[in-house]
Amino acid sequence: MEDNQKSAQSAAGKQRGSGAGPQLRPKDAATLILIDRSGSEPALLMGKRHSAHAFMPDTYVFPGGRRDRGDGYVPAADKLHPAVEEKLMNRMPKPASAFRARALAIAAVRETFEEVGILIGGPGPAIRHQDWSAFAHRSLAPRLSPLRYVARAITPPGRTRRFDTRFFACFRDEIGYADAISSTELLDLKWVGLSEVGDVEMPRITQAIITELVNELSNDPSLPFGRPVPFYQARYGRFVRELL
Repeated sequence: MEDNQKSAQSAAGKQRGSGAGPQLRPKDAATLILIDRSGSEPALLMGKRHSAHAFMPDTYVFPGGRRDRGDGYVPAADKLHPAVEEKLMNRMPKPASAFRARALAIAAVRETFEEVGILIGGPGPAIRHQDWSAFAHRSLAPRLSPLRYVARAITPPGRTRRFDTRFFACFRDEIGYADAISSTELLDLKWVGLSEVGDVEMPRITQAIITELVNELSNDPSLPFGRPVPFYQARYGRFVRELL
């Protein structure tokens, strides 16, 4: 396990910002690692970003994106696990609040539907916003209770886009075995077995976070809520790993 953690730090540490770009403030973002544990080994849902994207084109990533201003006002079918909410608020830039933590989780659910067509929902209050029409037509609202908070990473300074990304994870069987559908955001969707991760072109920070996830799953396959969360951010041109 210690060797795996060192390799995660090394993979992330090699990802440097050029320092030549504008000093942008990171935007809140959320992504979801969907885990299928029905086979001989866990598999993760990933898709290839379109070549036209300014940020990480032609690489395989998890569904996700920026938190929208309205995400925090979307009614949900249930609540975040208390330990997840607490971890999300730890080291959260001001203003830190449970409202903002909830909005990040809702953003992960929304982006997952928009990018891969998987709806994580349950019976709940009606949603009137057009971005949530697929939920509303089914009398569903986003479910937050299955989401674990498993990692956080901030894009280094000098990049064309900067995000403060919270990585959530949940198991496919906890939300139903919905089939993923490619979109204009993510192409060539595939379930990548943990032993196949090295064969897929992906950002180094994604590799590092998958290594963290492998460690956690080996320690406890149920991926318990509230475990320490690895936090990667740049200091003096190099990623540093901390625990939240």
